[in-house]
Amino acid sequence: MKKVGIVAALLAILFAIPSPALAQVRGLYWTTSGFFGPFPITDLIPSVPKEKAREVTIPVSMWVIDHPKGLVVFDTGNNAAISDGGCKQHWAPGNCDGLKPSQKRDDVIDRQLQKLGYAADKVKVVITSHAHLDHIGNIKLFPKAIHAIQKKELYQAWWPEKFQRAGGVFVMGDFDGPARDFNYLELDGDYDLFGDGSVMILSTPGHTLGHQSVKVKLANGHTILMSQDAIWMQENLDGYPAGLNYSVKDYTNSVNRLKMMRDLENADLFFAHDQDQYKAKGGRWYK
Repeated sequence: MKKVGIVAALLAILFAIPSPALAQVRGLYWTTSGFFGPFPITDLIPSVPKEKAREVTIPVSMWVIDHPKGLVVFDTGNNAAISDGGCKQHWAPGNCDGLKPSQKRDDVIDRQLQKLGYAADKVKVVITSHAHLDHIGNIKLFPKAIHAIQKKELYQAWWPEKFQRAGGVFVMGDFDGPARDFNYLELDGDYDLFGDGSVMILSTPGHTLGHQSVKVKLANGHTILMSQDAIWMQENLDGYPAGLNYSVKDYTNSVNRLKMMRDLENADLFFAHDQDQYKAKGGRWYK
């Protein structure tokens, strides 16, 4: 009986200790690289009916993940030039007037990191959801980092197909020159970033050929899903597809995947460009 009691006590201690996967991520911060707008939501989601149409001023979401094995940035926002008076020199004609960026220099990711007590040169990994101008804009600020991106997306950035080039959403100045020789972790599907299940890169194609989202498991066991442009805003979940997609079929599959993960894991699902969600839940730490 005494041996049984000792075994039971040891098992109790074992199960009381948090598993490594639940004890890794120390914090997750949601910020924005300024805002786009105001403009009619139908400029982005043409399928929204007139009775549901509204003016929107949308965030340009970026995330900072504090992990013991290294600091992670998920998307780097608009290029710093957009806030330094050089928008029309850096972006294709029409995009500055159409998107109406309000980014200030302090909104750029390096200054955001400083505000949180970090230095850009200490970032270990930059995860890029996709290569559009408002998500990959500042990777050149991180020459020492490992850049995690889907291999198909990297190739699409350097050589976008003609119909993808039409809107000027791939800006070669964001990832040319020295960025060609960065250390790229070229992915083909999902990837467990630190091998402990705490930061999972999820393949969510559709908006672009190689779009990816991220799932984070916080130390308290709660799951957060960062869709980025796999889901722009609530209207997409309501059944109105985004207006810019490489493949509507793949886009729909990715939306459904994220919805199922949210429901199965009782997770928070954060969108890339939802003004109401960011107003309620952005600009703060999740721990």
